[in-house]
Amino acid sequence: MKSIKSLPSLAALAFCLSASSLASAATITPVGTAFTAPGTISVSSPASLQVPVNCNVTFKGTTAPDGSYASIDSVTVSGSNPLCNVPQMTGLPWRLTVSSVTSGQVDGVGFKILTSTCGPSTVYGAWSNATNTLSGSNQPLAGNCKINSLSVNPSPAFTVNP
Repeated sequence: MKSIKSLPSLAALAFCLSASSLASAATITPVGTAFTAPGTISVSSPASLQVPVNCNVTFKGTTAPDGSYASIDSVTVSGSNPLCNVPQMTGLPWRLTVSSVTSGQVDGVGFKILTSTCGPSTVYGAWSNATNTLSGSNQPLAGNCKINSLSVNPSPAFTVNP
């Protein structure tokens, strides 16, 4: 009987915790805006025999009308290493959400390089309003792949608000 009486209390606690986490979610501005985010990426995969491959990368997408996320709709990879020119992105659009003014995550990240399938996985990173930079390092992906480093600068500049 005691456990039945505590069930509503647990439900109320769970509701309050989930409501407070939603209220503390950060937002991205400008809202409802197309963006381009060029930068660099270093990836290791079975296709590269786990040797890091350094490439240029450009993300293109749109911020949500309410600023709750940014949709990454296309990704272009290029560079002097021949492996930079063969990735096929999978699972687009990817969704960037920010949990605070200094951190966020991109869900659904995936790509194919030759016979290697990397992801889909969630990649965690750091955000800096001061430098307008999204960065990440040592992010494992399904398929025995890894994003060794990533650094991109959105244009127009993003501001993450608490």
